Amino acid sequence: MPRLANKVALITGAAGGQGTAEAELFVREGAAVMLTDIDQPGGEALAKRLTEQGGRTRFRVQDASSEEQWQEVVAETLSAFGGLHILVNNAGTIARQGIVDTSLAAWNRTIAVNLTGPMLGMKHCAPAIRDSLAKTGGGGSIVNISSTAGLTAHDDAAYTATKWALRGLTKTAVLQFSEWNIRVNSIHPGQIADTGFFRSGGEAFAHAAAAAIPLHRQGTPRECAELVLFLASEEASFISGAEIAIDGGYIAAGLAGMRNRLRAEYSAKT
Repeated sequence: MPRLANKVALITGAAGGQGTAEAELFVREGAAVMLTDIDQPGGEALAKRLTEQGGRTRFRVQDASSEEQWQEVVAETLSAFGGLHILVNNAGTIARQGIVDTSLAAWNRTIAVNLTGPMLGMKHCAPAIRDSLAKTGGGGSIVNISSTAGLTAHDDAAYTATKWALRGLTKTAVLQFSEWNIRVNSIHPGQIADTGFFRSGGEAFAHAAAAAIPLHRQGTPRECAELVLFLASEEASFISGAEIAIDGGYIAAGLAGMRNRLRAEYSAKT
């Protein structure tokens, strides 16, 4: 039996990177998937490809910061697929501005997409998931895509603030949605190759980041999607409120590893 058989999922930011990888795995595992993104050509092409492969998908343009659009997307999902069981808050943006250089416009837009968006998603999807579970039984799942920037320092002020806040918002959702049998977890990717965020950082940042990762490589969108699939499935039926770093050991041992290398280099010179 496919791991998401008879489930309906909504994935934001689905037109590229991790969102696309999640959509591909969810369809492979039997879910019907509502795909949303601000990238209309990319989203429509993905939906067409997955449908031609036998999947049940639909795409809708969505600005995750708009409450009206969230209401419309949830209504369309329920109408098209008859229910909703899984939400993946994957849409995000990054300004790459430090505190002194941050413009108010960049700050507000980052908060709107990265924090207000997931809040609105949970506000409007959780009741729909509750009502769907009342008909089908089983449990629901919400997965919030945070970042290692939600676990430690990061140069981008607005991005870091939103990812720490999303980590906390996930805990509040656990408190409020557990009685509806909806599990809520956050994942915290580090450097993930083949994504828009990765490319926007530049070669120097990617080189430095890889040097600080104990596994000495970037992750892939597929590896993140596999984790999201696990948390969305019944295999994770007793996991809620977790914050899972998927970062090649960066949070756990990146600092110590870098220190050891610098110590070895220093000792070799003396």
